[in-house]
Amino acid sequence: MNDKTEELRDIFTDVTDGEETVTESQEDTRGSLERDERSDEERLESVVQQMRERYEFETALSDDELISVARDFYDERSDGEIADEMGVDADEIFEARMSLHLVGEDDADEVDLAAIRDRDEDDATLAAEYDVSEDRIRRYRRVAEAENQSRTANDRYRDEFDSILADAELSERMTSDLREDGLEDATEGMETDVDF
Repeated sequence: MNDKTEELRDIFTDVTDGEETVTESQEDTRGSLERDERSDEERLESVVQQMRERYEFETALSDDELISVARDFYDERSDGEIADEMGVDADEIFEARMSLHLVGEDDADEVDLAAIRDRDEDDATLAAEYDVSEDRIRRYRRVAEAENQSRTANDRYRDEFDSILADAELSERMTSDLREDGLEDATEGMETDVDF
């Protein structure tokens, strides 16, 4: 070793209280970068409970029913279909979705939600201006409120639902595609036109 290297080594051992090496033991983990040991159901329950504590839900649905609403939303089922299955009104499902920040693309596609959210006029005035019913304006305002709540929470609840439900669907689709590709690769070049 030259003088500079020895000097650096001495500084290092002084700083590290005489330790010759500084290493951390590493765990041999495999799989996802971010591992959550809880099941999807437990994670969903946790999200719903956190939201129920933070916001005042205006729904009589239980946590299990809210989880079903979330699952059905990600399965692209309509409020009417979900309501029929649960034996409740479609408006109850809509309110449950808004409470969970699950806003669909077609919930307010005909109107600028930011414009409605910032308006102080009553429902009748806005309904006349937008040429829709007062019920529709109330619905748009509820969607705007849900989006605003979600944005205020940095979309963390919606992101968690995406992580659990959308990623699970993607993972299932990818596994299915891999199985099909594997079968295709395994049978490539085989004669399939065989006479018996």
